Amino acid sequence: MIRRRHRAAARSAARSAARTVFRPRSRRVTRSPARASLNRLRLRLTVAYTLLTAVGLAVLSTVAVRTDARSWRDVEFDEMRRRAAVAESLIYYDDGGRIQLDGLYGDAATTGSPQVTVLLQQPMDTLGEVFASRQPAFPVSVARLSVAARSAMAEDDTVTSTAPDDTGRAVYYLATPFYQDDTQTVAGAVVVVGDPQRGAGSYHELIAALVVGCAALTTLSAATGHVLSGRSMRPAWSALEQQERLLADAAHELRTPVAVMRGAVEVAELEPSSLTEHLPRIRRASERMSDVIENLLARGRLQAGADAPQRGPLRLDQLVEAVCAELPPGGHRLRLDLRESVVSADAGLVRLAVRNLLDNALRHGAMPGEGADVTVMVRGAQVSVADRGPGIAPDDLATIFTRFHSLGGSSGIGLSLVHWVATAHGGNVEVRARAGGGVLFTLRLSRSGARGRGQRRRPRM
Repeated sequence: MIRRRHRAAARSAARSAARTVFRPRSRRVTRSPARASLNRLRLRLTVAYTLLTAVGLAVLSTVAVRTDARSWRDVEFDEMRRRAAVAESLIYYDDGGRIQLDGLYGDAATTGSPQVTVLLQQPMDTLGEVFASRQPAFPVSVARLSVAARSAMAEDDTVTSTAPDDTGRAVYYLATPFYQDDTQTVAGAVVVVGDPQRGAGSYHELIAALVVGCAALTTLSAATGHVLSGRSMRPAWSALEQQERLLADAAHELRTPVAVMRGAVEVAELEPSSLTEHLPRIRRASERMSDVIENLLARGRLQAGADAPQRGPLRLDQLVEAVCAELPPGGHRLRLDLRESVVSADAGLVRLAVRNLLDNALRHGAMPGEGADVTVMVRGAQVSVADRGPGIAPDDLATIFTRFHSLGGSSGIGLSLVHWVATAHGGNVEVRARAGGGVLFTLRLSRSGARGRGQRRRPRM
């Protein structure tokens, strides 16, 4: 009596464990650590690409700004040299040794900016202003001009410098000495004051254009870097998705046979004499596990592109007949209507697809209390498997080949693999309801290379 109670409890636990694997799984999506790492890596690549672009643009912009500022400075000093040379050429001495500056007053080179000032050597080693440009742009005292003039007179050459004017604003100074005609001694210096802000409008426009352009290019580079990093990581995303999908498929599909085997073993442990009774269940569960593992590995290789279909001449009718002969004995009825057909296909993949169609028909193609009634036909590059089961609702026909979609307790991975095999061969797979009940699955391989002699084999029961 106690043994019977233990046996009933164990069987109830096994059935409960088997039923739990078919309950709908939660739709809650957990964040994968690997996926989060890939997201962080993509963000780092985008930031690195943006920073490199920003640094490069900043360096180029700095060089451009400094080059532009140097060019405007050179332009201003060239104009200052020209005015100094014109002014020096217009200074001369008369027969009495007196300096003559009348030529300076009517010349355009001595008007406005850069402004020209002539300093003459005076007794007591002082310098006195003898000429200054009309409409001066900068308030500069004689003392400040004398510093540049004395430097040029001492070096007997043109000198340049940057120093403040009387208001503290920085200006350019250029001084060149001039000589007494008779004695050829240094008599004084021509000092020209230039404007460092000449071309400032264009300079500031250049800076504004560079800032806007660099900001736009940096933003564009950030977007481009984000897109390129995403594209460069597509193989990693694909590999990760395939790995997660394979693990999910394995975990989902292997629960059933494992639960059945565990329940049978627990019952056998409680009642060793019933081991023979449970061995067929364990054997069927192990066969189911073998089929599941083969399906998972085949589909994983197809998705990863590791095993491209190895096409070759294949007698499709003979392959289908061999698969039907391997079916386990049972209460089903199987009719074969095979016509000789030669196709170009991968024999291993096609065998797997046909076996999954047959397995689906035997599992779900029977009415309650009856064995499955299955008809298999081969026409050219087409294999059809029909049954007389309860059929499929019209709303479910469109999703029957979707992974994890099942109408009879399994995960539907077998039919999804059939779809993968058909697609890999350039064909398709269809399902439709049959008149009088049941469904018809049609696997079409690529028609290229298919040959058939039209010879019909006698239907076999």
